[in-house]
Amino acid sequence: MSDSSPRRLPRGRSALSPEEVERIQRSRLCAAIAEVMAEKGYVATSVADVLQRSGVSRQSFYQVFDSKLDCFMAAFDVARELLLQHLMEMVGGDEHGLLADAARDPMDRFEQAFTAYLEALAIELPYTRLFLIEVYAAGPEAIRRRANLQDTIIDVLGDLLGVRDDAGRFTCRMVVAATSTLVTNAVADNDLDALRAVGPPLVRNVRTLWEAGAFGNRPVPDPSA
Repeated sequence: MSDSSPRRLPRGRSALSPEEVERIQRSRLCAAIAEVMAEKGYVATSVADVLQRSGVSRQSFYQVFDSKLDCFMAAFDVARELLLQHLMEMVGGDEHGLLADAARDPMDRFEQAFTAYLEALAIELPYTRLFLIEVYAAGPEAIRRRANLQDTIIDVLGDLLGVRDDAGRFTCRMVVAATSTLVTNAVADNDLDALRAVGPPLVRNVRTLWEAGAFGNRPVPDPSA
């Protein structure tokens, strides 16, 4: 976990507003469910496990969430936001896009963004396991939300590479699907070295696709031709 783990509430009377208390409890519960599920998996994790890890009372839990699934879905949203936040910080993006310098070589932009993506997964490993692995045990709504997140990543990749047609978008979808499989195996093994090692060969293969014009771009001419 990152250093941004939610702080515990002080004992006794608190000067915090009810809204702030709920925000802190929600944050603690989301972090706790991600951590416990990283160890035990979705099915074996109980509300009691989450309460023990978070230090939040059962009464407080049910004031914030309706069920374990409700808490999981909130944690999934936190995972999504953390991933995007880390990505923006690492590649110098802003609310207008991942990279402001559109004049740079698209493959250089892709390599920087993809390296940042892998580092973000490594930094937030419990949340990473939650949205890559445990999501499939949480049911149809969680899987639908996972698919929506994947579509967002496809859109980001398309914007990064300037994709303009359906064929290029399909190539983006293939790259994202392959990436998901490769990083999921490493995350399932808690192997951060293997996770980061996905980067260089995948970047090389994406560059090959780019040079072949598979993203709807013009192929790079062969100077020896």
